[in-house]
Parts: sequence; C-alpha cells; structure tokens
Amino acid sequence: MAAKHSASAQTPAQFAALGLDLGGSSIKYGLVDTSGELVQSTFGQATTPDGAHPDAVAEVMAQILRDLAELTGEDLAGLPAGITVPGIVIDGVVHSAANIDEAWIGLDATALLSKTLDRQVAILNDADAAGMAEVYAGAGASNGEPILGSTMLLTLGTGIGSAFFRDGVLFPNIEFGHLEIDGFNAESKAAARVMREENLSWEQYITRLQRYLSQVEFLCSPDLIIIGGAISEDHEKFLPKLNLRAKLVPAKYHNAAGVLGAAHRAMHLST
Repeated sequence: MAAKHSASAQTPAQFAALGLDLGGSSIKYGLVDTSGELVQSTFGQATTPDGAHPDAVAEVMAQILRDLAELTGEDLAGLPAGITVPGIVIDGVVHSAANIDEAWIGLDATALLSKTLDRQVAILNDADAAGMAEVYAGAGASNGEPILGSTMLLTLGTGIGSAFFRDGVLFPNIEFGHLEIDGFNAESKAAARVMREENLSWEQYITRLQRYLSQVEFLCSPDLIIIGGAISEDHEKFLPKLNLRAKLVPAKYHNAAGVLGAAHRAMHLST
C-alpha cells in the first residue's frame, strides 16, 4: 500500500463509491464523496501482485478496502466499487488482457470481484474510465459539459490505453495502444515505461510519441487529444514539442482519472 495520509472528516454517508484502477505495475484507489469529488486523503496505490492473476489481484483489492476502512475510521461495507481492467470488457466479462495474467481472458470479473469484495461492482476498461472522468468533468469538458466533436484520451503508462468519444458519447474498448507501427506494437515503443526501461532521453521519447500520435490522428482525426497517466504531470517537457492538427492537452486528473471514472460508474449501479 502507498503511504497513508490523515483522513478528512467524512461520515459514511458522505462516501458514495470506491474506485480501483488495475494496472500492470500498480493498483490505484480512492473514495469519492456524494458530489462525485475524489477524497484526496484516500487516494493511493498498492503494488500489483506478480503476474496479476485474478485471485491475487482480488485479495490485494480486499486488503485495500480493509486499509481504507482503517484510514477513514468508517465501516465501508456495502459501498459500491468501480474497478478498471486493462483489457476489453463486455458485460463484466474480460476479453483481453494487457500487462496482466491471461487468466483474466474469459473471466466474469463482476462475479469474482463482487464475491471477494462483498459488494456491488462495476467492471470497465481502464482507459474508458479515465476518459469518462476527463470528458465529463476534466480536460475534455467546458462549463460542466463534454466538448463537442471527437475526443481521444490516451493514457501513457505501463502500456497505452485509449478511449474515444464523439460529442461526449463513449465508443468503448477502443484498443489504439496495440496499433502496429513500423512492425511493432505501439505500446512496446511509446508507452511511458519504455522511456525508463530503455533509458530514453526526452528527445528520443518525443520522436517515438510523435510517430505514434501521427498514426492515431491519421486513423480517426480527433479534434482533441488528452494525454493521461503519471507522465502527464510532466506535460510541459513534451507536449509543446509535438506537432499535430488536433489540440493536445494534459489530463486534468493525471494518474487519478481511472479511479475517478470507475467510482463515478459505480455511483450509478442502482440507477
């Protein structure tokens, strides 16, 4: 678990949902209040278990819930959870797995995680969740409404996640991180982790990112591209050096977008 911070004065009724964002290297988490805002004192991350097998991930998520209950001093039983998976998700069943165990493929993740966590859960693609947070309330919104036109969110992390919206409507499970570019899977060359693993300079990474983004723009001509993931916090180091027709902006919620989008989805489970 990440280091804990002092909990704010929240009552159980003020917590509306939990967001859990599964990635290849970490599971980010946090609680949202009834206004839909992330309670910053509850935002953190735990290390993804080696191999990211579904059962092991479920146990880590159960521990996160116990730790959050201790942190807040509240009984979080019954609080709905939105959970992201880096793969295609249809009706709670996972149909692909990126940077996690292949045992996820074909798994009814809703059944597994609702049982392990003992609560209602909503399962969705990780980039779709981040995209919903940004398009409905973040960098893709204006005056509380989605910006009209086509918007692409790309999360650069262990892999590359993608979410596509037209006039605020999500087209789910768009896997633009797996485009083939110059004979390679795009995320094997342009994901943020590659910069660390190959010790690339910013200039070298920008060259790769430009090649990837140019291909994305050629294929779907978005009006707006939002760059998310932890790397978006360093946006001033690379975004101004990229040349695209589309407007290019950093995510408002950075690495917390997936948690926020997942929690918002969970808030509507009973509606």
